[in-house]
Amino acid sequence: MLLAALGTLLVIIYNCSDQVLTTREKKQAKSREAAARSARETAQARERWKSAKDVAKKGAMGLQSQLSRTFSRKKSTRSEPMKIFGKFGGGGGDNTLPPLGGVAPSASQSSSSSSKAKKKEPSNLTKVMRQLEEDPDNNEGFDLEIGDKNIKKPKGKQLHTQSQIFKYAYGQLEKEKMLQNQRKDLTFSGVISMATDVEITTRPIIEVSFKDLTITLKGKNKHLLRCVTGKIMPGRVSAVMGPSGAGKTTFLSALAGKVTGCTMTGLILINGKVESLHSYKKIIGFVPQDDIVHGNLTVEENLWFSARCRLSADMSKPDKVLVVERVIESLGLQPVRDSIVGTVEKRGISGGQRKRVNVGIEMVMEPSLLILDEPTSGLDSASSTLLLKALRREALEGVNICMVVHQPSYSLYKMFDDFILLAKGGITVYHGPVKKVEEYFAGLGIHVPERVNPPDHYIDILEGIVRPNASTGVTDKNLPVRWMLHNGYPVPPDMQQSIESIASASKGPNGTNPTDGTAEPSLAGELWQDVKYNVEVKRDNIQHNFLKSKDLSNRITPGVFRQYKYYLGRVGKQRLREARIQVVDFLILLLAGACLGTLAKVSDATFGALGYSYTVIAVSLLCKIAALRSFTLDKLIYWRERASGMSSLAYFLSKDTIDHFSTIIKPLVYLSMFYFFNNPRSSFADNYIVLVCLVYCVTGIAYIFAIFLEPGPAQLWSVLLPVVLTLIANQEKRDVTMRFLSNFCYTKWALEAFVVANAERYSGVWLITRCGSLLKYGYDLHDWALCLSILVLFGIGSRILAYFCMVSFQKK
Repeated sequence: MLLAALGTLLVIIYNCSDQVLTTREKKQAKSREAAARSARETAQARERWKSAKDVAKKGAMGLQSQLSRTFSRKKSTRSEPMKIFGKFGGGGGDNTLPPLGGVAPSASQSSSSSSKAKKKEPSNLTKVMRQLEEDPDNNEGFDLEIGDKNIKKPKGKQLHTQSQIFKYAYGQLEKEKMLQNQRKDLTFSGVISMATDVEITTRPIIEVSFKDLTITLKGKNKHLLRCVTGKIMPGRVSAVMGPSGAGKTTFLSALAGKVTGCTMTGLILINGKVESLHSYKKIIGFVPQDDIVHGNLTVEENLWFSARCRLSADMSKPDKVLVVERVIESLGLQPVRDSIVGTVEKRGISGGQRKRVNVGIEMVMEPSLLILDEPTSGLDSASSTLLLKALRREALEGVNICMVVHQPSYSLYKMFDDFILLAKGGITVYHGPVKKVEEYFAGLGIHVPERVNPPDHYIDILEGIVRPNASTGVTDKNLPVRWMLHNGYPVPPDMQQSIESIASASKGPNGTNPTDGTAEPSLAGELWQDVKYNVEVKRDNIQHNFLKSKDLSNRITPGVFRQYKYYLGRVGKQRLREARIQVVDFLILLLAGACLGTLAKVSDATFGALGYSYTVIAVSLLCKIAALRSFTLDKLIYWRERASGMSSLAYFLSKDTIDHFSTIIKPLVYLSMFYFFNNPRSSFADNYIVLVCLVYCVTGIAYIFAIFLEPGPAQLWSVLLPVVLTLIANQEKRDVTMRFLSNFCYTKWALEAFVVANAERYSGVWLITRCGSLLKYGYDLHDWALCLSILVLFGIGSRILAYFCMVSFQKK
């Protein structure tokens, strides 16, 4: 019965694991599509209503002007005879006209009374006209269900259901699109909204300025960046370009505070103050050059997880959904939002879409400073333009954006605000607005040929491919010095010779060459410098990992427990999508249990120690290999998430919690076959408890290997360690040294627990006659609980050590 139940369960998991998530995603997709359709219909109805109001208002104004002209003409025709009679009959009393004089007051009274009556009871058209004049945006008096309540979030009410949240989000998106179209077309309402819009959100401002920024490799005296001065400002998009080896990525790493193994001199000011960038890491987004995303999650799940963990904790769920939907819309990821990103083994979305997901992970946390390392690499022109438009919309909210770009098109190049050009060695050649770069180089005698992209031409000059006109005296070597002289920056001593060549003032080479002929170091000296450099790099990495700085971001993100909940949901989805791999592990355990149970029969003389030795080796090996996947595949993702301020403890505990499922199920799977074929005297429950403690122990050891070692050595150690430790544990305990070493072998305690559980089933003479075999290996019948406790302590201690290695070392 147990075998049939396990087999049925494995078949169901193997074939139906993805159906759970797929069904849930389809349900959410239907709710989302209905909300989007409702929002579009609402926006269209709103547009029709506004156009109808405009037409009615124009008609009402025309009617009012026509009536005013008509009444003014009648009034003028009546006033002219009165003026004539007053002129000619004003002198004599006989020529007076009493009927006119008597009628006039009555007419005025009747007109005043009629006007009062009209004021008391105005017509419906007059009411509408006055409402339109007083409040053009008022929608009262018209029975159009256009869903205003879905557009604006109701105050005092919480949006609970998924459909309500999506309606709110898509309503806001449609409203933003309408405003963008109005501003783009420069309509009257668009101009008014630009002047009176109070809903434009601005983020905390981060202005980064740097002065004489120099980065040198420790122990090698090699400059990666040198004498870089300037600043990047909020609301502007800066492009960093240059040839290979110009230190572009190093420059971005310095701005993000990620430089390790180097000596950094100069100043980096945040909003004019000397402060650490780590104090603002919660509102700084860094997009790495590689696409570090979860391949077994969908596009929406990647973005949604980043938003939940990195946005403010007091932000409501509808607002978070709005942020994610806005990013998906701006990056053009709507068609693939429910698609798996993909891994090396399983194909998913395209490379360009994957790159945009990589950028979107940082955009959803609403950063104030966004740093991107080659975000357009591998993208076509349309995708690059779409990405730049999305980044420019971010800049409108005050975001400071700086990015490395390789060979942008001319249209893409014109979309940047500032241009930073670096030469080889990390020296600045130009840093300023894009619209002034050609003017600056033209002043040096460098003109861009027709139909040539300006940045490509400048980079070709710095590479030495294109040489400027010799009459100008400009070379690729003295361009950085010319920029320093142009801005009045101090020139380093070893570059003073370039000043002399530029000025050409002296007739002879009076200056001495600052480069002294230093002797090349010996082989032993080079080895010592390499060892010293590696030690300093590791020390800097450890100091960087444990660096504590004051939080100045004014953003309170979710705590450890809430992040643990989010991590738990993410890891659970990943394991469900990897359920087939889990089923394969279970099948291998079933096969191992059947083979070992058949080969190793229980011997009364040894209490079945041989079969249990095979069990310890097999279970340790198979469970360690499976546990390596928990941390081996996600190292790069963990480093990225940790650098952004996310909790390492929540990440580790979520992985370990999900692995407890395997800790409980795998012993059951193995024993279902081993116990049936081996038929030991000990009970199934005793063997199961020992195996649970053993799996818990070896899983923690596998965490250490996965975190501290590379994948190849980690697998090798996982195979060798249980074999070697089992051989040590099976040695006779006559030697004191061997007895001492065996106490540190988890296999010794697992074997003792198995043998003691089996020996307790013997009684009387059978047990007395076989006490010698127990004493031979140093086993005690009363130590079964002690053995289990030590295995659990091994598991806890190995997890603590694994967590320390995870937060201390960055091993690939």
